[in-house]
Parts: sequence; structure tokens; C-alpha cells
Amino acid sequence: MLASVLLKTLRDQGRLLVAWAVSLALVVAMYAAVWPSVKSQPSISAFIEQMPEAFSSLFATSSADLSTPTGYIQVELLSFMGPIAVLIYAVSSGAGAIGGEEDRHTMDLLLANPVGRGRVVVDKFLAMVAGTFLLAAVMGLSLLLEGNLVDLVLPADKVAAAMLHLALLGVVFGALALALSAATGRTGLSRGVPAVLAVLAYIVNALAPMVDVFDRIQKVSPFFQYIAHDPLRNGTAWDSVLVSAVTIAVLVALAVAGFRRRDVAG
Repeated sequence: MLASVLLKTLRDQGRLLVAWAVSLALVVAMYAAVWPSVKSQPSISAFIEQMPEAFSSLFATSSADLSTPTGYIQVELLSFMGPIAVLIYAVSSGAGAIGGEEDRHTMDLLLANPVGRGRVVVDKFLAMVAGTFLLAAVMGLSLLLEGNLVDLVLPADKVAAAMLHLALLGVVFGALALALSAATGRTGLSRGVPAVLAVLAYIVNALAPMVDVFDRIQKVSPFFQYIAHDPLRNGTAWDSVLVSAVTIAVLVALAVAGFRRRDVAG
């Protein structure tokens, strides 16, 4: 009946993914539409430079310059709105992967089929990865296509690098949500804990240059792996990709182990 949990999950999420993709394309279109007025106002960049460092670092990299396409996208999209969108989708998908089935009382039906618990977790994880990377790809393509219409020109390889890091950021927290969902079956907890940790990780990475305690732990923040190497300017940081991949693998292994040892509510 359910030959592939992965295909079933993707099918169930089809309309949601389309809605997310259209929404992200419209968000990028909004930023593209604003770009012509921003690039003609150099005072905006000067305004950011005059802000207290503790405040400006929360939404801009040190090299961001709003008068350039790269700096504008760094500040307006990749430092805040882009990560929020991807994290909301990935965490919600990961939290609902197991806990959502139990909330809908469909887990017994799923496990009644010839699929092991490990496969259920892995297929649910792969569905979350596919959705997250799809949304990142839509965002990247929208930047290239819509940006060219308003002279918001960005190198395609750098955009691809930034989207890779963005997708991995989402998958890290989505895998954490999946691990909690598999171990507890509680969707609220599985959404709330990753959300809180994502906010803390963001603050640690942003304020690390000014706070000694944060500086010592900055490199364990997923946001450091995402943005600290400035992929939109410098391309893919493969060491950060490796760290993210290892983190994800550990979390998925914990999800499989947690689901296998737990009594499941139908």
C-alpha cells in the first residue's frame, strides 16, 4: 500500500511546497522591486555604518554594502528573511514527520505496512531535505531571473553557494526537529526547541566579535557554518558544508535510534 514513505510524504506535501515556492518567489520579487530605489540612496549604507556595532551585526555582515547587489541581498534577504522562511519549513516538516503522524492517528497504519521504523525516519528525513533544497533552489533562481530584470545582477555560482549553505542550515534544524519528534512524538516540543536554539545560534554568531563567551563557541553555531564565510561573495566553504553534513548525520542517527526504542501511539 505504501511502497515508498518518501514518495507518499512528498505527495502529501505537494500543495504546501507549491505554496511555499510561490511565496518565496514573490518575496524575492519584492526585494528586487525595491533595489532600484535603494542603490540610488547611498545614505542608507552610511546609516547602517553609523549604527552601534551590536545592533548592526544582527542583520548585516561586516562587508555588507547596500549600494551593491551582493551587499543588498546579504542584508535584506540572506541575513534574516531567507533563513526564517527556510527554517520555518524545515523545522515544521521535521517536527511533523513522526509526531504529526501520531497526532493524526495514522502511524499504526503506516507501520502496519512492510516498512521498518528506520526506513520511516530516513524517508521522512529525505522528504524534508528535498523540500528544503527545493525552496532554496526556487529562491536562488528567483534571485537570478527576477534580479536581472532590475539590474540586480549576481554571479550564478555565488548564488548557488549561498543557497547550498542556506539549505544546509534549514536541514540541520529540521533534522533536530525530526530527532525530537521521533524520540518523543510531541510536535510542539519538536518545533519549539529548534526554534529557540536557532534564535540562540543566530545571536551567538552575530555577537561573537563583541562577546568573549560567544566568541569561544561561535564555530559550533550552525549560523556560523551558514554565513560567516560569506558564500554570496566567496563561494562555497566546503569545511562548513562538511561540519553541517556530519551534524545532520548524527541527528538522523539519533532520530532512528529514538524512534526504534519508543512505544508509538497510533
